[in-house]
Amino acid sequence: MATDSAATLLSRLHPAIAQLATALQHQWRDSLVLSPYAVPSDLGYVEGQLAGDRLIIENHCYQTPQFRKLHLELAKVGDNLDILHCVMFPRPTYGLPLFGLDLVGGPKGLGAAIVDLSPVSRDRRLPPAYTAALADLAVPPFSHPRPLPDWGDIFSEFCTFIRPEPGAEEQQFIAHALGFLAIHCQQAIAALPVTSPEAETEIRAGQRYYCQKQQQNDKTRRVLAQAFGAEWADRYLTTLLFDLAD
Repeated sequence: MATDSAATLLSRLHPAIAQLATALQHQWRDSLVLSPYAVPSDLGYVEGQLAGDRLIIENHCYQTPQFRKLHLELAKVGDNLDILHCVMFPRPTYGLPLFGLDLVGGPKGLGAAIVDLSPVSRDRRLPPAYTAALADLAVPPFSHPRPLPDWGDIFSEFCTFIRPEPGAEEQQFIAHALGFLAIHCQQAIAALPVTSPEAETEIRAGQRYYCQKQQQNDKTRRVLAQAFGAEWADRYLTTLLFDLAD
């Protein structure tokens, strides 16, 4: 059950994370027709302990005609680690990529920032309209690019993964991520649902592959298991973070 901490978590996060979380939700509300998404009561807001630090996780979820779930997770571990995690899961009747966004920060700044639109097609390519729009999206000259993880074949050629310098680069990344989101919302609104069972099967397979790869992130699983136990961590990963459409 949420406590007073839930209302104040956003204000206690790294400023860039709070700024992007607020802008993200504003853009969802401005661009899409949102309705509530039911989150299990024991997963929406949770608190635990991690190596002696208080761990808080707060989840915000919505749905739209095109997306079965828009998921924004905010987390804080003591005074050392702040996290923003976001995935937009399209309905399996829409051949849309998966928008993914993560920020990880602490007192010294953001250690990791990644944004992408991950394809779900069998050939691992984005729809041509996305490719054209993203090709026109200027990428700032970030000074510290980061390598993708070993399981990173789910990401597109346009994936941006960096360690932004405090200040200007943080703001450039926020603008860049919102550019990805604007393209995605525009394309989703214009999209038509698929009409063949074969196309829906391919979409489901692409989303399943994405979720399975994301679940291989041992660092996330290890942190959750240390704070809440292995069984809870598996449930959280498979029913909220990276779940599959029924």
